[in-house]
Amino acid sequence: MTTAKEIIANLNKPTDADRRLIEKAYEYAQKAHEGHKRYSGEPYMTHVAAVGFNLAEMGMGPNTIASGLLHDTIEDTEVTSEDIRREFGEEILFLVEGVTKLSSVRYYGTDRHNESLRKLFVATSQDIRVLIVKLVDRLHNMQTLKHVPEAKQLRIATETLEIYVPVAHRLGMGLIRKELEDLAFPYVLPEEHKRVCDLLHQRAEKAQGLLEKERKILQKKLADSGLMDFKTSYRVKGLYSLYHKLKRKEWDIDNVYDLLAMRIVVNSVEDCYRAMGIVHTVWRPLPKRVKDYINLPKPNGYQSIHTTAITKAGTILEIQIRTQKMHHEAEYGIAAHLIYKEETTGTKGRSTAEWFSNLVPTLFRPFAWRDNAKHEDLEATRNTDPKQKIPNWIHQIGEMYTHEKASGQEFVDDMRTDFFSNRIFVFTPNGDVVDLPSGAVPIDFAYAIHSEVGNHIAGVKVNNKLVQLDTVLRNGDIVEIETKKSAHPTPKWVQMAQTSVAKRRIKSALMEMEH
Repeated sequence: MTTAKEIIANLNKPTDADRRLIEKAYEYAQKAHEGHKRYSGEPYMTHVAAVGFNLAEMGMGPNTIASGLLHDTIEDTEVTSEDIRREFGEEILFLVEGVTKLSSVRYYGTDRHNESLRKLFVATSQDIRVLIVKLVDRLHNMQTLKHVPEAKQLRIATETLEIYVPVAHRLGMGLIRKELEDLAFPYVLPEEHKRVCDLLHQRAEKAQGLLEKERKILQKKLADSGLMDFKTSYRVKGLYSLYHKLKRKEWDIDNVYDLLAMRIVVNSVEDCYRAMGIVHTVWRPLPKRVKDYINLPKPNGYQSIHTTAITKAGTILEIQIRTQKMHHEAEYGIAAHLIYKEETTGTKGRSTAEWFSNLVPTLFRPFAWRDNAKHEDLEATRNTDPKQKIPNWIHQIGEMYTHEKASGQEFVDDMRTDFFSNRIFVFTPNGDVVDLPSGAVPIDFAYAIHSEVGNHIAGVKVNNKLVQLDTVLRNGDIVEIETKKSAHPTPKWVQMAQTSVAKRRIKSALMEMEH
């Protein structure tokens, strides 16, 4: 079982107050869970200790780690909210209660589960750390799912794939997303899982030796070219990700070009492009297979160069090239930036990156991450208030479901449509950027800006051309909304709108007009 010392060892320059807080939370949780067992027969403390350790490894602050250690105390022990408030303060109590909202109805049916998710997002809209603790909690529960009674396994695995995997993806937390996918896959789709395993087994037997051989060739070429400070690694594509790729490729594994991948991690953005040039001298690049996610990051913030090449032995490899900072962000997403100023522990003011709030305006700015700058210099300019760093899509969920009552299925359907679909970025004439789901139309854009803008649309220009209200927007479009006080929604707008945010606000405006 993970110890408090092992958790503290992962903290970044912990103060004495940080150490005392972690030790106190660990001992408090250990006493509260004394005698409790997991389905595996292990002491319950192994679970909360694993959650605390993983949070520390991700770079989270001491208050968040303490909350991870305490996250099951209110629900599963004699400890009360007042006890947590008295011993650890309001901030940690808020985080613990936020995680508890979902845990309390974990296994008791879809509608009650979805209702708890609604409450979770309302809490999360005030502090993103609630969701991060919950994701790490879910990860360890999935790692031990084989010990859970069979009747519960499918339900837990299904909600993991439907809710937690998309959330992790939207937060850019690639490491957690991939593991959650592969852990849930055999329970939700056992036949498909077996089919993928059988196909992969034919290829993976020789993959380890082949990848190691090619890596040595690449390392020598990088070093001979004067690129000395780099790291390389390789992987075989994850099972669940491979399953979706195989479905698109009619189950022909020969058409999956990223089955085997090599990763190069370097110091700077300039070295990324230099490394790509070296790769293309070692192996022949495949046409139209270079993807530059450094200059044009993915909507969840992912940055890297991807290129696909064929080795002299005839093996197709995807090569991913990124800086160490980009790699950490690709693995941990928003959690890589949430090093909060935690005043209750006396922690010296460490700050959080303006990642989601500042990502979009810099999307089309070359070399936006300034990898050659010192980390301390970057951190010095950042705001320390965690509540100012909540992604806008989580704010929207919180606003929508604080007052409105949708059914559990409506809630899940709305989240799939609005928040877990593929995303596009569109611009206002002033250069502000609005994050929308693919398929969104100008009505969705207008309501995403403000209800008053949406309620008084009189006309729309996209890229300086007049368009209809139901015109599908594309990534990078510049959208201008003309408003008039006399303009108002019509019932047709409900059918035109694609997002539940817009649909709900249109319906609300129509009801007010009727009254």
